[in-house]
Amino acid sequence: MTNPVKEIFNREAPPAPAALAAKVRTLSPSMTRSMQRVAEAVADDPAGCAALTVTGLAELTGTSEATVVRTARLLGYPGYRDLRLALAGLAAHQQSGRAPSVTADIAVDDPIADVVTKLAYDEQQTLADTAAGLDTVQLGAAVAAASTARRIDIYGVGASSLVGLDLAQKLLRIGLIAHAHTDPHLAVTNAVQLRSGDVAIAITHSGSTGDVIEPLRVAFDRGATTVAITGRPDGPVTQYADHVLTTSTARESELRPAAMSSRTSQLLVVDCLFIGVAQRTYETAAPALAASYEALAHRHSPRTR
Repeated sequence: MTNPVKEIFNREAPPAPAALAAKVRTLSPSMTRSMQRVAEAVADDPAGCAALTVTGLAELTGTSEATVVRTARLLGYPGYRDLRLALAGLAAHQQSGRAPSVTADIAVDDPIADVVTKLAYDEQQTLADTAAGLDTVQLGAAVAAASTARRIDIYGVGASSLVGLDLAQKLLRIGLIAHAHTDPHLAVTNAVQLRSGDVAIAITHSGSTGDVIEPLRVAFDRGATTVAITGRPDGPVTQYADHVLTTSTARESELRPAAMSSRTSQLLVVDCLFIGVAQRTYETAAPALAASYEALAHRHSPRTR
């Protein structure tokens, strides 16, 4: 089955130089090992690689010219020449006074102050990468669909379920009908009830979580507008997504599982989605939000004895 979203993704404008490193981190896990070597080389030394011909980069990475060209295209560039231009731009950006990198590796015996510094840097990098790689056209389309939806269903398991619950409660507070489903069986039975005019949102970092893909597929087949929030824009979940919102994650380490960094980037995306919807529905969203604040105000006031 041909997915029009993937076709659009493949035709989108090349990423800006500043987004290149984020693109490499996002797509690297789905590349072949030879393509990973090319991607890692251009991300680690953009200035050096920008000076190389396609043959030179192939020799440096122990790959072939064809692999270099395929890697450039997977990263969003029409050919190697365009990738070289982006590398030159990224190198110039890095030489303009950017602060030196901080390692995010956390050791068992790290002082707590170092843990705070490393995690803060890692979170900032994850958010910056996600913002740089987020397709605002796809985001705008998802916002438009959610703003007029009769009903919004959200699917996620594990850490992604927490993000789904966060989005659902935000949408409920501005007067929209939104439900986050963390039970796979209930997710599917609810998806069966969806139709054109409804929206289904799947949240899965890996893009291959069966318990999330199944209800999204059902919603897709029922005619609902479907959205995938994923760290793998080529993952199986995108087969059933009308709109794909790509997240980025920091490198996983022993003491920092992927769920932590994926949650950070997912929360940014759902916040962007929520704010976009709130802007589009402001006339009804503002009074609904005010009413929810008023309803809870007494719970935040000091109790009198």
